[in-house]
Amino acid sequence: MEVYITTATESDVSLLTSLGRITFEQTFAHDNTAADMQLYLMQNFNESQILDEIHDPASTFIVAYVDQEPAGYAKMRENALPPGVSPSKALEIERIYAKQEFIGKKIGKALMEYCMKYARNEQYEMIWLGVWEKNVRAIHFYERWGFTVFGSHLFMLGTDAQTDLLMVKKIE
Repeated sequence: MEVYITTATESDVSLLTSLGRITFEQTFAHDNTAADMQLYLMQNFNESQILDEIHDPASTFIVAYVDQEPAGYAKMRENALPPGVSPSKALEIERIYAKQEFIGKKIGKALMEYCMKYARNEQYEMIWLGVWEKNVRAIHFYERWGFTVFGSHLFMLGTDAQTDLLMVKKIE
């Protein structure tokens, strides 16, 4: 199985909208109410919103393919540093998801490797992300990549206030 990663463009808006909805729902629907899930998906994974994000010069989307099939994606963003990170040039991994049928097949690894390489090539000093405190599988994945927790922040999923752990890794 070969994983191919490409940078997304405006022509990928429908694909990113669909991938975003599918992977977010597959990952979190079982732990949240249907109403909160649908509200979040409508607000964050519609073509207008994704098009705005693609046009944002601080954002970069990548898509992972396996045998021509979209398997996952990531969104990186040069972003203001959250409290607890000393001033430096930092890149946020705002989203990194694989379709359920590709979990355990190295899609996350390929996406993370690409993000790390991108961060080094663009001379970022740190890479950081937020992860839901109840997403134990993702937390362990990030820890294996050398990310450490430095704080937390509030994440609204629909009307439900949730806690995201903030994790950071120094780029070497």
